[in-house]
Order: sequence, then structure tokens, then C-alpha cells
Amino acid sequence: MMDLKLKDKKVLVLASSRGIGREIANKYAQEGASVIITGRNEDVLKKTADEISEQTGSEVIPFVTDVSKKEDINRLFAFVKEHFGVLDVLVSNAGGPPIIDFETSDEADWYDAFELTLMSSVRAIKAAIPLMKENGQGRILYVASTSIKEPISELLLSNIFRSGVQALCKSLASDYAKNQILINIVGLGKIDTDRLRSIDKRNAALNQVELADWQNSVQESIPVGRYGTPGEFAEAAVFLGSYRNTYITGQTLLIDGGLVKAY
Repeated sequence: MMDLKLKDKKVLVLASSRGIGREIANKYAQEGASVIITGRNEDVLKKTADEISEQTGSEVIPFVTDVSKKEDINRLFAFVKEHFGVLDVLVSNAGGPPIIDFETSDEADWYDAFELTLMSSVRAIKAAIPLMKENGQGRILYVASTSIKEPISELLLSNIFRSGVQALCKSLASDYAKNQILINIVGLGKIDTDRLRSIDKRNAALNQVELADWQNSVQESIPVGRYGTPGEFAEAAVFLGSYRNTYITGQTLLIDGGLVKAY
């Protein structure tokens, strides 16, 4: 097994009580890192921390955080500094913004998505970089969607604000490479998560077809021929956010089974 050089590293994974974030946190813990995980539901978060810690033997610390709230990010990083002192890895992740109709959308929808998707990353990365500079190295990984390469028709808010974070990461990668801080983006394709299942149910209903038929048609459009698993996503993502990666920065990796045709 490849050593990702993460043993005893200090890792923060945002929005990690379930789904993709949980799988990423689990992978870091498997590699021997100490991990702080975050989520809004305290009970779910504590349960996740206990399960990952029991399975991996690594330190996993839950910290209740709503990543869309500035004050929560501030509290979180005060805790990171107090508990870890340094930060080796930040995984910036957040739940996807809701599906909206452009013509009937309210401005509040846009401001909420701005806080959740864009500003959560701006604030977290801004807080993480001084800790990494002091540490002499760092890895930042932003969990995005394939919408940053090819817009998804029903996910307008995701298309717009995730692309903004991609531009942020690409810009900062050049600025902080001299500090040995490597910043990369991973784009989520059709990975079997609660959000994908919810979108599939909505689209099946809109197109008046059975859910299974809709899912089969979507999977047929993926060259690999199936949905990916959160574990598969985490395996690829964590390499970029590891210390085995020493020369890749400012890059976007789509983990999508070949779905997106854009270069």
C-alpha cells in the first residue's frame, strides 16, 4: 500500500459528518492522521467521530460548525489553533446549494448560496494559510463538482459559486507555492450520495419515468457504466491532499468515470 505520508498530520475536513466529507475524513484517519470533522448536527457528528476513530484507531474530534456562518468558522479555527497548534491539511467542503428556478428565485437564495459555497471556502482558506505558513508546509483540497467544467442545467447556484472557488484556488496556488502550500480542486461526478439520489428522484418525477429507469439511463451515459462510490472519490482526492503529492498544485481533477467531455 502506498504511504501517503499522513501519519500524525493534523487535518481539518469541513462538512464531514456524512457523505463525501465523511469518506474523506475516514481516509485521512486510515492513513494515521489526527482529524477534526465538522457538521451542524451534534448527535450525527459525534456518532461519525466515534465510528471512524473506532475503525481506524486515529484521533477524530467532532466540532459543531455551520460552514456558512462566519462566526462558526472563527470558532472552529480558534479550536484548531488551540488543539493542534498547526494545520497540515484543510479539506474545504460544503453541502451543495439548492436547486432553484432562475426566473422565480429570490435574492435570498443567491446570498445563502454565496455564503455556503463561496464564502465558506474563502474564510476557511484565509484562516488556514497562516497556520500552514507557520508550519512551513500545507495541503488544501477543495471539493467541488463537475459543474466547474461543464454546467449542470438544474444546479445553477452550484455552477456559479463553485466556479468562483475554483478560480480562488487556482489563483492562490501560485501565490503560496513558495510556502510549500499545495492547493488543488477535486470535482465530484455522479457519485452515489444522498444528494445524487435526491436529484435523481426529482428528475425522474419531472420526466415522468420510474426512478430505476432514470438511474439506468444516467449510468449508461457514464463511460465507466455506473455511479462512483464515495470511497472511490476519497481514494483519489486524498492523494492530492497528501504529502505523497509534492509537485501538483493549482489543478482540477474530475472524479467522474469519464462523464464530462470538456478538456
